[in-house]
Amino acid sequence: MRRLRIFASKPKLKRGQPRRRARPIWRQPTFWSIIFLLVGTAIGLGCLWIWKTGLFQELAGKTRWQFITSSAKYGFAVREVYVKGRIETNKELLLNTLRLKRGTPIFAFDPEAALERVTALPWIRTAVIERQLPDVVYLSLVERKPLALWQHKGDFTLIDTSGEIIPLNNFGKYNNLKIVVGWNAPKHASNLLGILAVAPELAKRVKAAVRVGDRRWDIKMDNDLEVYLPELEPVSAWVQLAELLELHDLMEGDVAIVDLRLPGRIILRQSPKTEEGMELKSNRTSKQSNPKSRWDT
Repeated sequence: MRRLRIFASKPKLKRGQPRRRARPIWRQPTFWSIIFLLVGTAIGLGCLWIWKTGLFQELAGKTRWQFITSSAKYGFAVREVYVKGRIETNKELLLNTLRLKRGTPIFAFDPEAALERVTALPWIRTAVIERQLPDVVYLSLVERKPLALWQHKGDFTLIDTSGEIIPLNNFGKYNNLKIVVGWNAPKHASNLLGILAVAPELAKRVKAAVRVGDRRWDIKMDNDLEVYLPELEPVSAWVQLAELLELHDLMEGDVAIVDLRLPGRIILRQSPKTEEGMELKSNRTSKQSNPKSRWDT
């Protein structure tokens, strides 16, 4: 019976066969994978620490500002500010809003931030602001156009052609504008002035207008005569009134109200001092009672 060998002996090398040597640890792929992982982790943690502490932003900011300051020495500094479309906006106010001075590094000027400040000025509707290298800042402005004065709750406000408020504390320069009254009057003011412009001479004598029920207008003339325009076809009614005034001088008489709300009719209502009213229809006149005026400003 043979004896079993539990531990096998190393195989003997044949004569002339080279001996195998163990590879150094640094030549093994696993070693370098671990090294790269550790180095990458260290770099990542270092970058995270720099970011969290704000050191990166601080260094980037300093580098950027050094570049901006240096660029001014090579001609990249504000020498001129060109403005197009400025009419009502105060020049000094505009320059202060831009926060610009001659010699300021042009790369230090932020057009987007300046645009936000400029469009907040009372007269500015839209604006375009550009840097034109090496030394020019260009502004193109579209200003609001004053249209009328809006009377609301006893206060007067200047409004533009789109019905928006122009936030001015002092608008005495525009006291000669037409007055519109009513909660939604500004929205329809531009359309009203278009109606009045059809008869320019008559429009000159308009003092104010009240928006009634957000449907139509009551007009007050400079002699306190009141004109009730219809909801439909107000232009035709206004032209009809202008033609009537060429034939009859109602402005200087006892007529207090001209009612144009009924198609084809002009109803004249006399002042409280008189007792009678008249209705004009197809060149015929008839007597009518005189109701109280509904004008309320």
